Amino acid sequence: MTDRLPARLARRRRAARMALWWEALWPRLWPVLGVVGLFLVVALLGLPLLLPRWLHLLGLAGFALALVWVARRAFRGLRPPAPGAADRRLERASGLRHQPLETLDDHAAGDDPLSRAVWAEHQRRARAMIGRLRVGIPRPGLAGLDRRALRGALVVALVASAGVAGEEAPERLRRAFLPQMALPPAPEALRLEAWVTPPAYTRAPPLFLDAGGGAITVPTGSRLHLALSGGSGGVPDLLVDGVAAPFRGLDATSYAAEAVLDHGLTAAIRRDGSELVRWVLTARADAPPVVAFSEPPARAARGLAIRLPWRAEDDWGLASVRADLRLVGRPGAAPMAVDLSLPAGAAKQARGTAQPDLSAHPWAGLDVAVTLVATDGAGQEGQSEPAVLTLPERAFSHPVAQALIAQRRALSLDPSARTAARLELDRITGNPETFEDDVAIFLTLRAARARLTRDRRPEAVPEVQEIFWDVAVALEEGRTDRTARALAEARQALREALETARQREEAATARDQEARPDAERAEAERRIQELREAIRRHLEALAERLQRENGEALPYDPANRLMDQRDLDRRTERMREANREDRPRDAQQELAELERMLDQLEQGQASRGESAERQQRRERGQQQMGVMQDMVRRQQALLDQGHQRAEAADQRRQTARRQPGRQPPAGEEASPGDAAHDARVQRALRRALGEVMQQFGDVTGEVPEPLGRADQAMRDAQARLGAGGDARPDQQRALRELAEGSRQMAQQMQRQFGQSEPGDDQGEGEGEGMADGDQQGGQGQAQSAEQGQGRDPLGRRAREAPGAAENNGDTRVPDEAELLRSRRIQEELRRRGAERARPVQELDYIDRLLKRF
Repeated sequence: MTDRLPARLARRRRAARMALWWEALWPRLWPVLGVVGLFLVVALLGLPLLLPRWLHLLGLAGFALALVWVARRAFRGLRPPAPGAADRRLERASGLRHQPLETLDDHAAGDDPLSRAVWAEHQRRARAMIGRLRVGIPRPGLAGLDRRALRGALVVALVASAGVAGEEAPERLRRAFLPQMALPPAPEALRLEAWVTPPAYTRAPPLFLDAGGGAITVPTGSRLHLALSGGSGGVPDLLVDGVAAPFRGLDATSYAAEAVLDHGLTAAIRRDGSELVRWVLTARADAPPVVAFSEPPARAARGLAIRLPWRAEDDWGLASVRADLRLVGRPGAAPMAVDLSLPAGAAKQARGTAQPDLSAHPWAGLDVAVTLVATDGAGQEGQSEPAVLTLPERAFSHPVAQALIAQRRALSLDPSARTAARLELDRITGNPETFEDDVAIFLTLRAARARLTRDRRPEAVPEVQEIFWDVAVALEEGRTDRTARALAEARQALREALETARQREEAATARDQEARPDAERAEAERRIQELREAIRRHLEALAERLQRENGEALPYDPANRLMDQRDLDRRTERMREANREDRPRDAQQELAELERMLDQLEQGQASRGESAERQQRRERGQQQMGVMQDMVRRQQALLDQGHQRAEAADQRRQTARRQPGRQPPAGEEASPGDAAHDARVQRALRRALGEVMQQFGDVTGEVPEPLGRADQAMRDAQARLGAGGDARPDQQRALRELAEGSRQMAQQMQRQFGQSEPGDDQGEGEGEGMADGDQQGGQGQAQSAEQGQGRDPLGRRAREAPGAAENNGDTRVPDEAELLRSRRIQEELRRRGAERARPVQELDYIDRLLKRF
């Protein structure tokens, strides 16, 4: 133990001397390091490179002199620590008093045993303290010399300049010490950019390659783009599967190259014999699309359409889907293509059900093989397995129409069988009584025969087939429908002539009255005569059809006041008189009365010719149309409530901004239950719409698409109201779709049942009554029974009825043109009223106008 104490003490003394040296040296060394650090900052920033050579040398000399001067001044007076200084530091750092380390080297003054014993005990205690000796942390006191902490700023500047220099730091330091060397500028660092552009049909973004190389899979047909700039060396080469091709130069140090990736390859860049980077590019071929029937194709449940359920998919997106129909009985015939609608954008997966009506096609009634064909963006096609079905055809009851359709079908199977078709046409035209001795039909059939005989073009057969179809449809419709079309044209022509005369009368002022041209008056006279003849022919055709079908003449129905020749003469004579006296308004009124009587006649004939089932379906359709009108009004009311709440909230916010301290009075805040109540009403309207769509689909076999969009808009509005949001945009969209759906419902009823569109003979606002179809029908029957003899189809007493006062039958009724114009104005007002972004004053004015309707 005694031997280890001197060794431990010696180590403590050496450490103390080193601490004393550091405390003396560091304050003198820091100014020298400051000058060196400042020089490094300047060198790393590249400032010496911007100076001329002489100024660069002058700067180096200045830094050298500053370094020598600072070092000389700093190290002047530097002395090694005194011999006892290390012991004093150890004693201070260890907290020892009375210099116990010096006791180890001293000896007792006396030589007696007691003195030596006491001194030995004293040294023993001093040696016991050596184990607690501490050197302590050196404290050079630099903070007291550098009170502004310039050393920290220098360290930050040195780190920042090193970051700015980056990879060029060694070169900048070297050139800072060698101003006499005229070195060229350092070459720009090598930059490489590589990316792959997929084909446009994929709609995929570019794929950037790793500058260090690697492997990647890309679509076939992609283009590899390479851009290289900077570095040193010659023109680089692009190696594609070992075949080198030089880059094209963009400037002195920039190059670019491209390659088409039609297959997998290895691409590398080589420069001056060394390979810079390598990629392995795998090309993935574009798979053709897949298409198939989701269900076997068949005839639609209603109507003459065919039902084609399909599904298709492609790895990059579908471009088109179509159905190719090939005639089974004539495989060599060109296929008939039916395009199928796809979702917006290049969908990768799609499905749907197409229901094309091909009953008018020459292949109707024949077996066809249906194949689905899907095409992707690359032009590749995928086909489904063919499915065989028979195209639905229209049923004809007229014998001549049946014969023509049979020949049309035979020509589809064998276009060269013209002789048989000519012989059949000879047989038909040889018996004109079979088609009512109609000269137009006779001439049309003879023209078709001549074309089959002399026109040897392949296109002649389809043209003749089209003629066969038109004649068959005309025969099936009968003379009644042809005369009805002629009557409608005559009515329209007279209506336009009278409207022109009325507009001239309105444009003329009392001071500047222009005389009506004789040519215009004569034209109106001729139109009136044409209408009279058209009505007479139509009445004769109706009588002939009834007599042919029922064996009886056209009955006279006093309840409906079906017109006879005397009614026709009286009405047309009044129109002529009003026309001669330049009273176009009165002529239009007489025409409107006459048209209403004709409409009543058509409705009576349609109801007598309908079966009980068809009439029931028509009444159900009318009822659903009435419900739709009522639903439009209720949706409009719901939208108006939303606007009122929004306006009230705006007013409250404006009041709060004007009066920050004002508290709203009780009852002024909107009830939280208003939105919830509207959400419940919206849900009820949506359910009612679903029932209307289902029932109307059962009646007509087709539901207008706008009703489906209205259902979605109502769903969104309900969700927004439930969440307390603003549902007005969704409600406006629902209102527009409901109006469009009502219009398409009316068109479907017109096509299937011959019904006039809503509004032609009934004003807006009747939907609520139509919703209660039974009540309306009962009232209509009671009204009809009350009309009796001497009343017109509207239930008013006719002016010519015996005992009727003249003023009772001369009620002013708006003509059809005025009704149409009023309807258009009302529709425009409703459209503008639904745009709640308009000014409040304008919306209030529109609401006041709508209340008048």
